[in-house]
Amino acid sequence: MIRGSLSRLTTGTGSAAPALEIIAGVKPIWLRRLTYTLAAATASTFAIGRPAAKGVTPTTPVAFLVHGSSDVLLATIALAWATPPTAPTQFYRQYQHPATQGHNLSDVDPGGDLMSLYIPANASLVLWNLAVNSAVYANVTVDEVQ
Repeated sequence: MIRGSLSRLTTGTGSAAPALEIIAGVKPIWLRRLTYTLAAATASTFAIGRPAAKGVTPTTPVAFLVHGSSDVLLATIALAWATPPTAPTQFYRQYQHPATQGHNLSDVDPGGDLMSLYIPANASLVLWNLAVNSAVYANVTVDEVQ
């Protein structure tokens, strides 16, 4: 596996809309870590899940930065689309935050392990706004299956 990370400041803050989409390329990936920090003092509610339909034509997808090798990761993060991803029908996790700038989330499973959500090739996961939310500084780490 090839590990990569990427930090992005989200721009979509509207309710019932994607904040960001983690997109696997032609190889599947494992989401290993998702952390974020509120950029404004806005009470915010987020969730993570598989979109009912993946976003179409991301306008500025950014590739993950590889840890310690010259390999290239095919996975990307998108913040805007010609057609955005649609709402997941169920969510893996939901998070609620007070109106405190700098409030953060570091998602670790109850056993202390890093998050491990599988994203099949050419599929995605979304960080979804369940309310009118603050923009967040999101930090994502993935492992791409070789």
